[in-house]
Amino acid sequence: MNIGAGLSPATLSALIALVRKHTGIAMNERKSVLLERRLRPRMQALEIASYQAYLDKVEHDRAEIPHFIDLVTTNDTLFFRTPQVWDYVEHEFLPAWWDTQRGRRLDIWSAAASSGEELYSMAMLCEEFQATHPGFSYRILASDISRQILAVARAGEYGGRSVERIHLSHPEWVRKYFKAGGKGLRVVDALKQHVELAQHNLLTPLKPHRQFDLVFLRNVLIYFDQEHQEAVLRLARHSMAPHARLILGESESIGGLNTAYRYERPMIYTI
Repeated sequence: MNIGAGLSPATLSALIALVRKHTGIAMNERKSVLLERRLRPRMQALEIASYQAYLDKVEHDRAEIPHFIDLVTTNDTLFFRTPQVWDYVEHEFLPAWWDTQRGRRLDIWSAAASSGEELYSMAMLCEEFQATHPGFSYRILASDISRQILAVARAGEYGGRSVERIHLSHPEWVRKYFKAGGKGLRVVDALKQHVELAQHNLLTPLKPHRQFDLVFLRNVLIYFDQEHQEAVLRLARHSMAPHARLILGESESIGGLNTAYRYERPMIYTI
């Protein structure tokens, strides 16, 4: 079916408010074309002819909210994105944690895990560390607000840029931790055994309450306004052990925010 006229100013404002209500993401009027493009296939599938009618459905049909969230959230990640982060985790964080916490399980939270490249990058590092440190164990919670993208992470099948990147950065690990899959590569079950996936909105407390040794909160704060950035960071802090580290994205800085984190080095914070 044909979709009617594009987003009117009033409908666009209502849509931006709805995005913020359900995700915390701060958008502006410049996202009009992006939003139209993302909503149009869903509207056609539901045979809804106007954007206002679709917004009315989201407002009055709770079952539509998860679909709406999937449509308006952005997911873009790669294996071992930002190499200095992974160098730090491999050569500094893991050995230091082992020296002081030996005998415990390493608990990691990949918040806003997207399609899973980050969590499986971490799992590969842990597997390599475990091979030389008998008794080491780990568990990764991977969460995201989007059910659709979590399904991709759960499947663990990758192609395109993700596969190209890991072939270049860790060719020996491709042979060790992947098999040929439908899209290109599929992570082996040994990595999935240590992973738990859960839908979670970063603006709500994590339940059940847990304390993590390492929290990845990368490239997600940029989508929030200051109020929600501080709220997300405050909630994340409640889920961090006293010795934990928080890792942010390369374009993110929290120096100007009201938080209790202490700067350690670019992208790395302590509590």
